[in-house]
Amino acid sequence: MTPPVHRQLSPAGAVRLLGAWHAGGPAYAALADALRAAVLAGTLPPHTRLPSERELAAALGVSRTTTTAAYHRLRDLGFAASRTGSGTVTVLPRPAPVAGPAGTRERAGDAPVPDPPPGAGRADLVDLSQATPPAPPQLHAAYARALEALPDYLASGGYEPLGVPALRAAVARRCTERGTPTTPDQVLVTTGAQHALALLAGTFLRPRDVALTQSPTYVHAVQALRDAGARVAGVPVPPADGPRAAPFDVELLESTVRRLRPRLVYLVPDFHNPTGRSLTPAERVAVRHVADRHGVTVVADETLSELALDGPGGGPAGDDDVPPPLAGDGASPHVVTVGSASKAFWGGLRIGWVRAHPDVLAQLARTRAAVDIASPLLEQLAVAELLGVRAQVLAGRRALLRERRDTLVAALREHLPAWTVAAPPGGLCVWAGLGRPLAQAFAAAAAAEGVLVNAGPTLTPDGGSADRVRLTFTRDPAELERAVPRLARAWARVS
Repeated sequence: MTPPVHRQLSPAGAVRLLGAWHAGGPAYAALADALRAAVLAGTLPPHTRLPSERELAAALGVSRTTTTAAYHRLRDLGFAASRTGSGTVTVLPRPAPVAGPAGTRERAGDAPVPDPPPGAGRADLVDLSQATPPAPPQLHAAYARALEALPDYLASGGYEPLGVPALRAAVARRCTERGTPTTPDQVLVTTGAQHALALLAGTFLRPRDVALTQSPTYVHAVQALRDAGARVAGVPVPPADGPRAAPFDVELLESTVRRLRPRLVYLVPDFHNPTGRSLTPAERVAVRHVADRHGVTVVADETLSELALDGPGGGPAGDDDVPPPLAGDGASPHVVTVGSASKAFWGGLRIGWVRAHPDVLAQLARTRAAVDIASPLLEQLAVAELLGVRAQVLAGRRALLRERRDTLVAALREHLPAWTVAAPPGGLCVWAGLGRPLAQAFAAAAAAEGVLVNAGPTLTPDGGSADRVRLTFTRDPAELERAVPRLARAWARVS
């Protein structure tokens, strides 16, 4: 059966996608590895028609023999298929079948077939590209209590466009506890933080407007801004380690705002994804002044704010170690906060929120009416319950993440001593320095070894950070320990 074609990758798009894909070894193998890594990471979706062998060779400056051999390798590994009249199309490999006799695999009703080539399947893949912690033990009880509360809502139509009152009140209480006085009418519930970012981008941005972000930053935030038609520019975030460690340059931020006149500025102020650093109290005040002086909307993404891992002196963190809100006392109408249950509690809940002036929330609600009307009611009730036992949930969450962070950092330092690996004081990822601009080639080689990582350039609006990779530590410690020797083999291949 030939695969359908849903989209097409242009030669120029392939060049942007692959970046610095070749750092040594056979060019065809490196090219195939880079394309396979893109498919596994989701940046090159299945059912995408690839450029012809001739077009890709011309765009990359390689021989057609190289692209022909790379496509052949992709097909052998199960990541591409040929379709008459449509060229080479990306696909995902078939799920790993049940083990049979040595050297074979069996499927129900099928004769044994030969083992796939190494790395072809996804069953043994270790994904260090997604920051998705497991559910806490309190989740089931929260859903049970939510079901008990559900009858109170069954007589209604089930739509709460601004959010369930119980959840809006719980979010407002937590904002107030952290130092930003908030009332429920300043909270809009969304279907996750990504939905909140898309609503903000769709409300504040028009095609060709400028949006400003930190660089590097959360990749899906950049995509949301671009999907709204914005031109995205970046302000550098120095890494929190090594000789380049430096404060966040608020003066540079303001000069960029003055020069480019952005309609929206997106910041991750706490345990920044991916560098792990947080804005100081003085930097937070300075950012608010920039927002007010220039009348620009600053979106503070606080999805990681509760995930402090280290307290004073390096001990375990508690609530007192959560950074203060970027919104401060909440007086500035230009600072908007995005929060989420996904990282603090569980990604499967798909519940987020926006904290802003009621006039801003009214604008967002109008934008939302054409998208999804309201978020799932039961999940909102469950998140309200989890916020009620937040201290207990987060104590376990922080301990689990601290252990996994330390496991990954120790293994990286042991197996890859030439890298710069700092233990972030919070958040969900390590921003590792390679010492050489080989991030994209390394990410492709790592995928070939069965580990997914994020190359630095994919996390920037300008293609920078080519000497950095992001490694998340949300997986089980055994998986983390299994992944690092594979990363060392991949590094040996490209370095």
